[in-house]
Amino acid sequence: MSLNDHWKEPAVEKHSHLLVQSYVRICRKNFPLNTSVMPLPEALYKSEYILVSHGTEEDPIFNYANGSAQQLWRMDWETFTRLPSRLSAREDKVEKRKVALQQALSEGYLSGYEGIRIDATGKEFYIRDVTLWNVIDEAGLIHGQAALFKHWEYIK
Repeated sequence: MSLNDHWKEPAVEKHSHLLVQSYVRICRKNFPLNTSVMPLPEALYKSEYILVSHGTEEDPIFNYANGSAQQLWRMDWETFTRLPSRLSAREDKVEKRKVALQQALSEGYLSGYEGIRIDATGKEFYIRDVTLWNVIDEAGLIHGQAALFKHWEYIK
């Protein structure tokens, strides 16, 4: 399966809708993406925005990474969706990330987050203007957390 086909998988399609629905419900604003040109799962997957989510495991594992996220972290879908999300940050920055995720968990979402992340080759990059939110279905069941951002830059 090519990089651009994962959005067609039924589980990924369902999760794509859950990501957007929970964002709209929790953040109380429209998702910043035009889906009138293509189906929502394809639009998310091909978006210039970086979109990732992780599950509710004890050590949460990424369960979604759109194409832009895969390119930024230099990982394919299979590698990314097996990665504990804490490993996306430098070891000395994990605590700051954990505090932000806990704040989003208790308040529903957090906007304006920024931090340092690391790609598969060890290269660091700075992310900013990140929105973190809880991925929750209509019944109130928490499926994990997601992050959306557009602004990042490599650290030299």
